[in-house]
Amino acid sequence: MPFQPVVLVTDALLFVLLGLIVGAVWRARRSPPMRRAWRDVGRSRSGMASATILVAFLGIGVADSLHYRPLLESAGGTKSSVYSAEVLSALDAALTPLRVRVERTYSAPLATRSFAKETIESESGAIARDYPRLQFAGAQLADPDRDRDQDVRNRLLRGIGLGLGAAVLTCLGLGTFLGRGQEGGCASGWWAILSGRTTVRWRAALITVLGLGAVIGGLAALAPVYHVFGTDKVGQDVLYLTLKSVRTALVIGTLTTLVLLPVALALGVLAGYLGGWVDDLIQYVYTVLNSIPGVLLIAAAVLMMQGLIDRHPEWFSTAAERADARLLALCCILGLTSWTGLARLLRGEALKLRELEYVQAARAFGVGTPRILLRHILPNVMHIVLIAVVMDFSSLVLAEAVLSYVGIGVDPNTISFGTMINAARMELAREPMVWWSLGSAFVFMFTLVLSANLFADAVRDAFDPRRG
Repeated sequence: MPFQPVVLVTDALLFVLLGLIVGAVWRARRSPPMRRAWRDVGRSRSGMASATILVAFLGIGVADSLHYRPLLESAGGTKSSVYSAEVLSALDAALTPLRVRVERTYSAPLATRSFAKETIESESGAIARDYPRLQFAGAQLADPDRDRDQDVRNRLLRGIGLGLGAAVLTCLGLGTFLGRGQEGGCASGWWAILSGRTTVRWRAALITVLGLGAVIGGLAALAPVYHVFGTDKVGQDVLYLTLKSVRTALVIGTLTTLVLLPVALALGVLAGYLGGWVDDLIQYVYTVLNSIPGVLLIAAAVLMMQGLIDRHPEWFSTAAERADARLLALCCILGLTSWTGLARLLRGEALKLRELEYVQAARAFGVGTPRILLRHILPNVMHIVLIAVVMDFSSLVLAEAVLSYVGIGVDPNTISFGTMINAARMELAREPMVWWSLGSAFVFMFTLVLSANLFADAVRDAFDPRRG
C-alpha cells in the first residue's frame, strides 16, 4: 500500500461518538415526541443555518481524523518499503499545496513580498534593504507589484462563481429529494422551499449553503497561489493552520462529553432518586470540587499527566501519538472537572420525578430500583442532558483556547486555536503589528462558537418542557 492507516485514540472515540449520534437519530425517528421536538428545531431559521455551518466544520474535522503514514521515497525517487514517521491526514493530503509551501517568515494576507525588510544583493552586486519577494506566493506573476490585484480579482470571481455553481447543484439535489413525496413532484417541492412554506426551514439552510459555496470557492481559487491569510513566524500558511485547528476544537467539545456525561448522569440521578446518605455524599463531592478554582485544578492535573507522558516516551511510536495522548488527557481532565453543573440539574429533576404517581406506583408494586431508574427516570431527564451537552460545546471550545493560551492546554505540536493565539500574542506589540494569525483564529473560532450557541438555543427552545 502507498500508505499505512493510523488510528489514533481520539480518532476512534470521535467515530464512536458519530456512530452514537447516528443511532440516536435513528431512534428519534421512531419516537413521535422526539420527532416532534426535532421538527421544532427545524422550524428555527437560525437553528437550520447554524446546523449547516456546523456540518461543514464537522466535515473538516472528520477529514482531519483519517490518519495515515505515507511511504518514504528512496534516493532514486521511487517508493521504498519504509513508512514515514510523520502522520498525515486526509485533510493534509487535500491541502498539500498549503502544507508544503513554507516561506521564510511572516507575510501579510495575499502578499507577494515578505513582511519584514531584509538585506538583498542585486544582480549587479549592489546591496540594499528591501522587502524580498516570496518564494511561492504570486510566483506565477511576472511583475507581482503590477499584476497581483488584477490576478486576485479574476481568481476570486472565478472561484466564487464555481463555488456558487456547486452550491446551486447541491441545492437542486436537495430540492429534488424533498419534492419526491409531494403531489406536484420536484417543482412543487422547490416552490415550497423557496416560498418558505415547508415545516423545516430548508430555505435558511440553502441560503447558508450558497454562502458557504461562495466562501469555499473563493478560498479554493486563491489558496494554491497565494497565502490567503498570510504566514506565521516560521512561514507556515495561516489558512492551513486554521483549518487544522478545527479538529482540535471538535475533539475537545465532543469527546469531553463522553467523560462528563456518564459521571454526571449516574451521580445526579442516584443522588436525586435515592436521597439520604447517598445524596449527602454526592453533594459533598461536587461541593468540594466546586470550591477549588477550576483553572488551578485543571493545571495541576495537566502537569501531572504531562510528567507521566514525558517519563514514558516508549509508549508512543510517533510524535502524533504523543500529542494525541495529551489531547485525550485534556478531554478527560475537562470532563472530570466540569460534571458538577449537569449533575446538580439532574439531581433536582430526579427529586421531582421520584414523587410522581407512576414512579410511586412502580415502587408499590415491588419494581426494583435499577428498573425504575432505567425505565422511568432516565428517559425523562434526557431532554436536560441533550440541552446541557449542546450548550456546553461552545464553552469547552473556548476553554481549550484559554488553557492553550496560558500554556496548560494541548501539546505544542498540536495545532489549535489556543496555540495560534498564544503564538501571535507577542507579535501584537511589534510595529507594524502582525494581526492575521490572531484574526484568522478569532474569526473561525467565533463562527464555530456562534453557530453552536445558535443551534443550542434552538435545541433548548424545542426540548424545553415549559414551551407551549
